[in-house]
Amino acid sequence: MLNVSDLSVDYGSTRVVDKLNLVLENSEILMLVGPTGCGKTTILQALAGLIPISEGKIDLGSWVATPSKSIPPEKRNVGMVFQDFALFPHMTVEQNVCFRLKDTALADHWLTLLGLNEFRNAKPARLSGGQKQRVALARTLAHEPAFVLLDEPLSNLDASLKDSLRWEIREALKTAGVPAIWVTHDQDEALSVGDRVGILNKGVLEQLDTPERCFSEPASRFVAGFLGDACFIPATVLGANLQTPIGTAPGKSIGHTTADVDVLIRPDDLIATLDADAANATVLWSRYEGESRLCAATLDTGELLKVRVSHEVSVSPDARIHLRLNSEHPLAYYAKEK
Repeated sequence: MLNVSDLSVDYGSTRVVDKLNLVLENSEILMLVGPTGCGKTTILQALAGLIPISEGKIDLGSWVATPSKSIPPEKRNVGMVFQDFALFPHMTVEQNVCFRLKDTALADHWLTLLGLNEFRNAKPARLSGGQKQRVALARTLAHEPAFVLLDEPLSNLDASLKDSLRWEIREALKTAGVPAIWVTHDQDEALSVGDRVGILNKGVLEQLDTPERCFSEPASRFVAGFLGDACFIPATVLGANLQTPIGTAPGKSIGHTTADVDVLIRPDDLIATLDADAANATVLWSRYEGESRLCAATLDTGELLKVRVSHEVSVSPDARIHLRLNSEHPLAYYAKEK
């Protein structure tokens, strides 16, 4: 089990990671997401021992790293998978996976499990991006790391390949029983693959929880806006329910709030109908997304909302529609912004 306590990293006078606390459980996959420059890759580098830490402690049990006690990367037993694969171009697939291995039995195991047997004698230049990433993963797992760090491993791959390969990587990690911290910019990837998700903002971990809770009960407005489409409308708290301009729904308080609050509304929390007589909103734009259309509309009371409708429904800008809440789950609400 990896235990990170009050970890801070400074670049000169700039604090890049501030007081990070997390525990990586055995066999757990933890996804880290956040805007560019929020400190995701810096955290991986600090855990791997590639950069010094300014404060805090990294404790794996077999070793403990602090600002005054640095553990070199080769002593940490950490596996790393990079977005650029980092394969030796002059070596075959098998030679890459077996590099610095005394016992090649595990290399054979992972080459077989990841479907690389027929490419054993191929050089990386002959492989596709997905095959290269499988080789990089096989090499990492064959060395039996205590935990694995993945730095945007799918960012250089085609969109059609990402979905299948993310699950191959997850299954391989689970089969090996190796915990992992996986950095990504892809929110769908984070929510679907991770056992838990951590959302970073300017070096601070704003929320660390299950994907479901991060999405439905964001710890802050920043988290709400970063994970998926988020809009806010005013509401009044009436017991366990919320009264809004477009209907009533159960509510979930995020922090201490007064009776007048802002409620988080996502596109799937709404139903839109082309009812001119009951219209309460005006469409701003409509985007075709294949299985559905995403529309933005302004309520007559002034608030902006986004709603998904069937791909068969064609909604033009300036069209009048009726929006109403359609949520059985509690909607997260927050104190009004000042």
